[in-house]
Amino acid sequence: MKHDADLEQSVSMFETGRSPATASRMDPRFSFCTYVPTSFSRRGTRRYPLAVIVHGSERSMERYRDQFVDFAEEHQAAVLCPLFPVNALYQGDLHSYKLLRGHGVRYDEILLDMVDEFASKYPIERGKFLLYGFSGGGQFSHRFLYAHPDRLRGVAIGAPGTVTLIDEAADYWVGTNGFQALFGKPVDVGAIRKVAVQMLIGEDDLRTRWCEVRPTDQTFWMPGANSTGITRVARMEALRDNFESHGIAVDYRTFPHVAHEDDEMLGDVKAFFARSLTEP
Repeated sequence: MKHDADLEQSVSMFETGRSPATASRMDPRFSFCTYVPTSFSRRGTRRYPLAVIVHGSERSMERYRDQFVDFAEEHQAAVLCPLFPVNALYQGDLHSYKLLRGHGVRYDEILLDMVDEFASKYPIERGKFLLYGFSGGGQFSHRFLYAHPDRLRGVAIGAPGTVTLIDEAADYWVGTNGFQALFGKPVDVGAIRKVAVQMLIGEDDLRTRWCEVRPTDQTFWMPGANSTGITRVARMEALRDNFESHGIAVDYRTFPHVAHEDDEMLGDVKAFFARSLTEP
């Protein structure tokens, strides 16, 4: 591991504040952008906690980065936002990152390497970080929690279109049967209980068009694909109930008169992140 002095020498003037999009060293088909607080000093010894924000289907990584600048400055935290582009693996690939894996790619491992790459240039607390995702990012974030609870201080899950329940009677992605064969480890409910969990959903997020899984959907179709309902509200309630039935505490937030957008939710996410930073 590099010493602080080495870290100081490896950071250029163009990498402070808002970074440009940076290709992943593990797989340059994917990239990320970051924010480092203005207090950063090349002679400092501060270690910055990290917040990772995962985009939805719209792929707006820089917008999310910019929306968390105020949190980064107030709480002296760094921010990293990955980009998993459409068609990165094949033409028509919109969803594979949401399931953490597809066509030989492990998106969870790519994200973890992005964190390590960022921490190789800045004094980031890489051991555990905060994670938020909305819509497609909400799918990613709760499945990442299953795969890597040991890497998370807290996870905020916003309005996922599909959910994976902790259920060994149903195959992954509907449930968690076969999870160990796919990810090399079982779902550790005890470890998940130690992670702060927030769920957020707009009360008017009721459109079925993009939620009901049909047999023509090659990415998501499998038996039980619609077993938790065909709206994001129903599916989020099912995920909450599933967590609570396994002894996992959930900070459950609903937003009246809000459909499928998270602008009004981000204040709650930031407050949740702030609380998670102070908890042991």
